[in-house]
Amino acid sequence: MQKSISLSFLLILISFFSIKAQVATDLWVVDTEGSGDSFRPKFETAKPLTNRPLYDNQPNFINDAELVFSAADEKGNHDIILYSFRTGNFTNFSKTADRSEYSPSLTDCKQYISAVVVEPDGTQRLWLYPITGDAPELLYDDIAPVGYYDWYDNKAAMFVLGQPNRFVYARGKGNLQELSTNIGRTIKTRPKTNQVSYIDQNDLKSSSDSKSYAIKSIDLKNGKTTTLGATLSGSQDFIWIDKNHLLMALGNELFLLNPKDQNWKSLGKIAATTHQTITRMAYSAELNKLILVLNRVEKP
Repeated sequence: MQKSISLSFLLILISFFSIKAQVATDLWVVDTEGSGDSFRPKFETAKPLTNRPLYDNQPNFINDAELVFSAADEKGNHDIILYSFRTGNFTNFSKTADRSEYSPSLTDCKQYISAVVVEPDGTQRLWLYPITGDAPELLYDDIAPVGYYDWYDNKAAMFVLGQPNRFVYARGKGNLQELSTNIGRTIKTRPKTNQVSYIDQNDLKSSSDSKSYAIKSIDLKNGKTTTLGATLSGSQDFIWIDKNHLLMALGNELFLLNPKDQNWKSLGKIAATTHQTITRMAYSAELNKLILVLNRVEKP
């Protein structure tokens, strides 16, 4: 039995960021207007930002004009790409032939682009890439395999792959606090609060074929956990557009949730025959732009 479990875990590790398991994805950009309950994507403006039969995914804004994301090359290696809305140019922020970078984000101190790095031996750890272009630095040498993360108080809250996976917060060297277990892949800091939000897969809200789970937040100051609502059935990615509003997608349709009323409100959908199923998202209030990741439709 132990051998079977260990083999299963190894297969999970191998496939976690596997190229074969990845769907070809593109980034789309949509203009937005309004805020709060009046927030609205202007779907008539929706257009591809990238257009390649490869993996362009995991976008994050790092300032009021620039976006970073993870992109695969023809050899299956993943680098951090920077896109500027000022110039319209794409630039390699990283170009590493012996490792792949995923989930790039700006650190709280704004001096680094962080990324989950699959190292040459397959180890997945969190690294820091100085915005000055200096050599990258390993952040937590003893925390692996890291899957997803976000920042609070210049420390990382992380999804660590395991049986079950763990949700942890690195309060300091040798001080790793376990916040929960068996969470979904989305970890997002709630703006202007001490809270980090996540999907609690221990709290099943729907037993249909496409399951729905509780979205929760934990206050990293007082340890209090709050239920914010439930995921859309079968979806696992969400973002905050402000302190009080969550955005999630189902298929090509976007939904808005104010945790006070617990009901998702449809905002409309992208009409596209070439791309289907919105997953990850990023939003810039300064630019009034929403970035959506959509799967490319394979041609018959």
